[in-house]
Amino acid sequence: MRDATHDVPALHRRSFLKYSGALGAAAALSSSLAACSSGPESTNDTGGGGSGGNRTLTAVIGYGNDGSWDPTQTASAFSMAANNHIYEGLLDTDPISREPYAALATQVPKDLGGTSWKFTLRSGATFHDGKPVTADDVVFVFGRILDPKTQTLVKGFFASWLKDVRKIDAQNVELVLKFPFPEGVSRLTLAKIMPRHVFSRPGAWEDAIKGKAVGSGPYRQTAHHPKSNTTFEAFAGYNGPRKPAFKKMNWLTIVDAAPRVAKVSGASAGAQLADNIPYANIQQLKKDGMTVEGGAGMNNLFLMFNTKHKPFDDVRVRQALHYAIDTGKMVEVALKGHGKPSSSFLNEGNPAYRKAKTVYDYDPEKAKELLKAAGVKGLEIEILSVNVSWIVDCLPTIKASWDAIGVRTTLSPQETTAVFTKMDQKQDYQVVAAASNPNQFGLDADLIMHYNYGPQNLWMQYARWAGDSVAKQLFRDMDLATRQPDAEKKKLMIQDYIDVVAEQAVLYPVVHNELMTAWDPEKLSGIRAQPYPGVNLLQAKWA
Repeated sequence: MRDATHDVPALHRRSFLKYSGALGAAAALSSSLAACSSGPESTNDTGGGGSGGNRTLTAVIGYGNDGSWDPTQTASAFSMAANNHIYEGLLDTDPISREPYAALATQVPKDLGGTSWKFTLRSGATFHDGKPVTADDVVFVFGRILDPKTQTLVKGFFASWLKDVRKIDAQNVELVLKFPFPEGVSRLTLAKIMPRHVFSRPGAWEDAIKGKAVGSGPYRQTAHHPKSNTTFEAFAGYNGPRKPAFKKMNWLTIVDAAPRVAKVSGASAGAQLADNIPYANIQQLKKDGMTVEGGAGMNNLFLMFNTKHKPFDDVRVRQALHYAIDTGKMVEVALKGHGKPSSSFLNEGNPAYRKAKTVYDYDPEKAKELLKAAGVKGLEIEILSVNVSWIVDCLPTIKASWDAIGVRTTLSPQETTAVFTKMDQKQDYQVVAAASNPNQFGLDADLIMHYNYGPQNLWMQYARWAGDSVAKQLFRDMDLATRQPDAEKKKLMIQDYIDVVAEQAVLYPVVHNELMTAWDPEKLSGIRAQPYPGVNLLQAKWA
């Protein structure tokens, strides 16, 4: 049996980077495919001004809008957030609790313990081009996801448990499961229903990658300018559960921190909302009257070791380097208190969280003992790191900690694409430091763990660990947990195999941190800070 994300790495690696933004912060990656736009090329187009209830909501997103917009392929923070406003799943989920609610379907299945889920589509639902949404569109999207010849990112979230999607009639569909999998109901939001008459045309999937978006959601895309902004307007034909509160929206992409903060600062602020707020700017924004709140979740700095490069094949060495890191100092200095040292692969707020049996509390003496037991002396390490700003802020603590136990450490922060190019080309490396946030896809621990671990998983290929005997047993245990029908037993099985992941420390978080969102409370209400990149405005409105 293939696990829930085994199929993700089957994408060509370069495509995976373009489409998935594999690191949480890599949602800001540029895509060479983003040259086209679906609107006018003027980067001065703000989607209109307006006044009163007709005025334009302007949001600043701290990630690029030039990654893939294909909902079956993307993990770009900007496009995933936008797609949640443009498209609908049969079910969608609350952005914070991730509880499923009826979107294109009329209700959530009552029996989640079976192997057949039937859905009736919302009467009168239409796509943004005016054509009705039908069962054929649902079958079309799931057919692409489940097609063994078509590799998509979301395929990995469905292929292990979903057998088939069948049309009953024009307004009704049936999902046939391979085995009972109640968690799958929340994953249905990751299968956005796209119009067959638009995206079955030759070249249409390439257009989707470049920014073409036609859905049935409350907002329709009106212009898309890669590296600048994307505009939206309320869709008059929308008859679903979360009505659009804003006539027009203009989302600016500003990846650099200083201009992003400046855009929402002061009396002449050009935007009412911004995500990805640097910790150093929180107090000033609050003094300016902004509300600044954080969302704590799976966002993390992780270390990944090349287990084919000695001495990192020795678990004692990997453990020693984790024990050596002064994580308390890292949280205090680099994260300004907005984070916690990891005590499990999962963050403490995850429903499946349990403190791992191996917790890497700061213990430099234990680190030295482990290195000595492994027979390691005079170790020199170059940390290959992405140059995401908060990760770069954390690196000096790692270097100082490792230097203090006699490990000479060199920092090598680089563009994310450069880091992956080296790994794609199977170049030798020792340790990678990067950011990840699988909460983009949900809180489901099975999904989160399979996103990172599995015999054909991309990360395991980079770590070169999948052939290890411990790894093989871990993957078997993960597959058994996926199939376990009893929710409490499944949670215990996941917690038990996370203990193995913690002990092995092949790819493991050092700290989990908060993501900060700022908004003007005199202009907006109903905003909730997300623990993953992007914004969700489906329950927001003018104050």
